[in-house]
Amino acid sequence: MTLSRREFVKTTAGVVSVASVGPTAARPAAAALASGPDFNSVRADFPWLKRKVWLSAADYHPIGIHSLRAVENYNAWRANGPGNGRSNFTNQQQNETKELFAKLVNAKPSEIAFVGSTTDAENLVVSGMDIPRKGGNVVIDDLHYQASKYMYRMLEKDGKIELRIVPQRDWKIDVDEMDRAVDRNTRLVSLALVSNINGYLHNVKATSDIAHARGAYVYADIIQAAGAVPIDVRAMGIDCAGCGAYKWLMGDFGFGFLYVRENLQGAIVERSRWGVRQYSSAYQSDSQFELRPGASMFESGSFAYGPGVCTHAALKYITSLGVDNIRAHVKPLTDRLQKELPPLGYAAITPKDNPTPIVSFLNPDPEKTQAKLDKAFGEYVVAPRRWEFTDRAGKVTIVQGLRISPSVYNNQEDIDALLNALK
Repeated sequence: MTLSRREFVKTTAGVVSVASVGPTAARPAAAALASGPDFNSVRADFPWLKRKVWLSAADYHPIGIHSLRAVENYNAWRANGPGNGRSNFTNQQQNETKELFAKLVNAKPSEIAFVGSTTDAENLVVSGMDIPRKGGNVVIDDLHYQASKYMYRMLEKDGKIELRIVPQRDWKIDVDEMDRAVDRNTRLVSLALVSNINGYLHNVKATSDIAHARGAYVYADIIQAAGAVPIDVRAMGIDCAGCGAYKWLMGDFGFGFLYVRENLQGAIVERSRWGVRQYSSAYQSDSQFELRPGASMFESGSFAYGPGVCTHAALKYITSLGVDNIRAHVKPLTDRLQKELPPLGYAAITPKDNPTPIVSFLNPDPEKTQAKLDKAFGEYVVAPRRWEFTDRAGKVTIVQGLRISPSVYNNQEDIDALLNALK
């Protein structure tokens, strides 16, 4: 079934139900079949781009009109009740949301739970493995997310774990150094599959092979990967993973996903919270409960329905585009930035062959750079960043950077605007 963009919006408003739809408006049929999605049409699906350039999807991704209509429909239901196409975030939609996300990462729907955030997901894994009580060591690296570093440093400070941080070398993580850090006392290796710092794609398969050979498990923060690059949790050897939906999944804050491999549920990663989402009915005896199967054991109370509805529509949209097509669209944009920003004085800290939509550069004069951006755009359009790295001796190195992360709605004219602003 082929739908126009307008018909897609109508679909997400609940008038009809189609599993896979996408932007196909106003393009020659033969060319569309040969070249994949029409990304000019895709751009029109994101109203943000009508008013201002946005090159920072790694901060948060603007929602599309498909998600906007779905949320409007949900809010209308909350205000007025059912009728006239209005709808709650139904059990069917919730199940489909898990199915769509599971397909995106090559997992089973029964391995997916809803969570509030990426950090929430990682905390559930750490508490479910009882790491604070059982101890051992945890291995992370310099390119991991700061909130994860905070959690493990606090556990180290409280004497709960030994923390081993593998340093970045030339803005990459050396697998040999990971090999030296992981031993028979390692409980967990935690990493960002795609680093929020410079978009580095971790060699997770090599790392997981090392971890598994020594009895450790691998958690991957996939918030900067899901929806942007292909993910196969099985082929990559990822045991658990988590992400919020407000970045490359094109959803909203307050809603996300936890993946726990089936044979680890309740065995290695145990239930650490209890709540109504874990049993089948709220109207059972107060002593007999029929537990829901699978990763639902990691859910507890109510979650954000509005962002859930938003994410459901966004996942259908991403599925219709195809992650491979998304990646192919963005690559020429990041390749050009890698080529043309260094001659302007911004040295790249993202490897040139790195297959993700995030590129970062050293910012030699942050105040001057910001003044140029403010003059050109008048508001935030790319991410100025300040990163700290602490070595084993406690010496802190501060790096000033500029992170740029184009998405499906961007084009070469947006890159022109940024380069012209920074010249």
